[in-house]
Amino acid sequence: MPEDDTVVKLRQIERIYYKPDGSVLVRALNGVDLDIPRGQSIAVMGSSGSGKSTLMNILGCLDRPTGGTYLLDGNNVALLDDQMLSKIRGEEIGFVFQSFNLIPQLNIAENVEIPLYYQGIHPSVRSKRAAEILDRVGLGDRVEHRPNELSGGQQQRAAIARALVTHPSILLADEPTGNLDTETGDDVLRLFDQLHEEGLTTVVVTHDEEVGRRYERIIHLKDGNIDKDTMST
Repeated sequence: MPEDDTVVKLRQIERIYYKPDGSVLVRALNGVDLDIPRGQSIAVMGSSGSGKSTLMNILGCLDRPTGGTYLLDGNNVALLDDQMLSKIRGEEIGFVFQSFNLIPQLNIAENVEIPLYYQGIHPSVRSKRAAEILDRVGLGDRVEHRPNELSGGQQQRAAIARALVTHPSILLADEPTGNLDTETGDDVLRLFDQLHEEGLTTVVVTHDEEVGRRYERIIHLKDGNIDKDTMST
C-alpha cells in the first residue's frame, strides 16, 4: 500500500502510567502496531481496562505515548511541540464524544464554529461552513437552537458537525451512541455509515458487538495489546 494511503501508522506504541515513586502503575498499551488506511471504517472493542480509551487518546493526540512511533498523515507526532501538536489535532482530527460536550450557552451554529475560531478563520467563513455542515447532518433548521432545546440525537448530530467542520483526515468517536436510545442511536450510526461511504476514515470505540459489525474492520484489544484484528464479513 502506498505510504500516502495510510492515515495512521503506529509502531510499538506503549503507554505506561507510573506511581509517584517511579514504579509502574499500569501498562495501558504494550507495543501496539497499527496501520489505518485512508477511508477505512474501524470498530475498536475490548473489555474495560483493555486499552481502548488510551489508544483513542493517543490517536487523537490528546495523550503522548511513552514509547514507539506515531505517524499521522506523515507527521511524526513525537517530534511536534505542544503548539504544533495542537495545530495538527485541530486540522487533522475530528472528535465525537459520548457526552456530546456542547457548550450550553452557545447556539448550535456557534458550537460548530468553535474549532474554526481556534484556527483563526474569518467569522464569515466560519458561519458559512458551520451552516453547510449542519445542513449536511440534518440540522439546517436548528442553527439558532441551544443544546438544551435539542433531543439527544440532535445534540450528537451537532457534535458530529463540529467534528467535521475542519474537514479532518480522521474521525474518532468514543461510544457515540452510549447516551442514546436504540432508535436514535441507529440514526446516528447511519450518519457514520454515510460518512464512511463518502470516504472519511472513521474509528469508533464501542462495547456493542452489533454496532461493531457495521464496520469493515474490527480490532479487539486485550491487556494493552491487539488481540484480534479482523475484516468484517
